[in-house]
Amino acid sequence: MANKKDETVRDLKDIGAAVAESKAVEAKVGAAATSENAVLADITAKREPKIDNLGRAYATGRRKDAVARVWVKAGTGKVTVNGKDQADYFARHTHRLILNQPFLVVERVGKFDVIATVKGGGLSGQAGAVRHGISRALENFEPTLRPALKKAGMMTRDDRIVERKKVGKHKARRTKQWAKR
Repeated sequence: MANKKDETVRDLKDIGAAVAESKAVEAKVGAAATSENAVLADITAKREPKIDNLGRAYATGRRKDAVARVWVKAGTGKVTVNGKDQADYFARHTHRLILNQPFLVVERVGKFDVIATVKGGGLSGQAGAVRHGISRALENFEPTLRPALKKAGMMTRDDRIVERKKVGKHKARRTKQWAKR
């Protein structure tokens, strides 16, 4: 039990570090301290929000075998996954923590409503897929949030997937037991 608590504390510390780094990045972009940051600020300033008639931004997120379709709109912070509240769908606190990381990084907790439909994979992959979708949808809603999300690693799809089982082996790499004598 102590290991899970330690992992959660480490996760929270990582999020705190990511938030601190994103604040530093936003300060640099706002001040345009270097030419690279000035170019980055120009790029994000030129992008326009991609919002539909209902005031929502849409994005797709993926992780392992899970695919999430995510709509984000201004609201009170309600997160709905497959028609259920996030606490009902993701019972583990860790999954909800993963799900809400993008809002913590850009300091927009409780300012957006999220509606997500997710298919495939297990709960861990689905939480990661929804997180990726929320990050991309937030960028579509507010393009100026991209540098902070990118710095925290939320915009990049995690391409790690399960390795396939090979012929003549028990699993992907597990071989049959062998005795020398």
